[in-house]
Amino acid sequence: MTAALALAIFLVAFFFIATEKADKVAVVLIASGAMAGLKLIPGSEVFFSEHSGIDWNVIFLLLGMMVIVGIIKQTGLFDFLAIWAAKKSGGRPYRLMVMLMVITAIASPFLDNVTTIMLVAPVTVVVCDRLSVSARPYLIAEVLASNIGGAATLIGDPPNIIIGSRAGLTFTDFLVHMAPAVVVIFVVFVLGTRVLFRSEFRYHPERVAEVMLLNERRAITDPRLLRRALAVFAVVVVGFTLHGALQLDPAVVALLGAGVMLLVTRVDPQEALGEVEWPTLVFFMGLFVMVAGLTHTGVIDIFGDWVTSAVGDNYYLAATALLFGSSILGAFFDNIPYVATMAPVVEGLAADAPDQQTGRSLWWAFALGADFGGNGTAVAASANVVAIGLAARNGHRISFWQFTRYGIVVTAVTTTLAWIYVSLRYFVLA
Repeated sequence: MTAALALAIFLVAFFFIATEKADKVAVVLIASGAMAGLKLIPGSEVFFSEHSGIDWNVIFLLLGMMVIVGIIKQTGLFDFLAIWAAKKSGGRPYRLMVMLMVITAIASPFLDNVTTIMLVAPVTVVVCDRLSVSARPYLIAEVLASNIGGAATLIGDPPNIIIGSRAGLTFTDFLVHMAPAVVVIFVVFVLGTRVLFRSEFRYHPERVAEVMLLNERRAITDPRLLRRALAVFAVVVVGFTLHGALQLDPAVVALLGAGVMLLVTRVDPQEALGEVEWPTLVFFMGLFVMVAGLTHTGVIDIFGDWVTSAVGDNYYLAATALLFGSSILGAFFDNIPYVATMAPVVEGLAADAPDQQTGRSLWWAFALGADFGGNGTAVAASANVVAIGLAARNGHRISFWQFTRYGIVVTAVTTTLAWIYVSLRYFVLA
């Protein structure tokens, strides 16, 4: 009974989020409040449970990076990069999109997706405003590229961190097993965007001519502030890369970086906090509670038991089910709590495998499905929600279905390519 009630609340909330018939922040607050009020999840677990409540690591990572980006924005760096990108691309829409996607994909394996989007999105908005074109297709393409590129490493996508910790997989393991597939799939994705976004490309030669006359160096309004901010940011990037060795959560690194940057740059904290996307943070908190309700009432366990009994000892079928199942379910649930919930199910399947390679193939299928499923809908991954929030704040509103109609296509293609890769590498050619 409680499982059915939790699922009903989740589905009703998701309906309102998807159809945008009500404000999404209000929807998740009501839905999460209903789950907690009906005791579908204990109140203590909402705030204090690491696996079945609000993931404060994600919330404080976002908060720290929003403060950092807000300070860097005051230097004029984003205007500088926007003018530079516009001039290098000649204002050609597809060429500009490829540049931005490649930059995003290169950064994503070394920074988490949310951080990457928070750095690239402001540049994208400025360059599109300069060229009098809509930033929506460019932002959507960057998010899709980020979710694909971030799958390549242990630290590139938050679900990978959870999987690596649970399965005992190293940074090198991810490079060897995930990166080859990601590189090929990303190339296919870049070529496909020419067709996928063809109706969105606009070229205004008069605006391009104006931009080509601009001197990007003049966009830097405070060189001294820029030097200090970039010095601190460089240390933050190193902290993200080495967070495992330093035994510091990425959220701690982000918060320390934000605090040090405020101290070093002497920017007014009120101004920096004004750049924080508070509705986005509240939305995440509500979404985590909603998913926790499904976890606590056993909805996810029921699904896991069904998968285990359905695949039996057919590990190729298990890998296929994990890859496509994670891609489909990951499109409807934020992939961070989804992976945290499903990881014990995969661990049990992998433990019963006849050898280590077969067991690990299940983890790789799980990771690829969850990472690529993050492109499925507007709420499937943290980066998606953040990008949509930033776009709305800057006057480029992206609706749920505007994002999802592209995301579904990309998810279907990338997941199919990932399945071919897993099939060949771990079963056909093993």
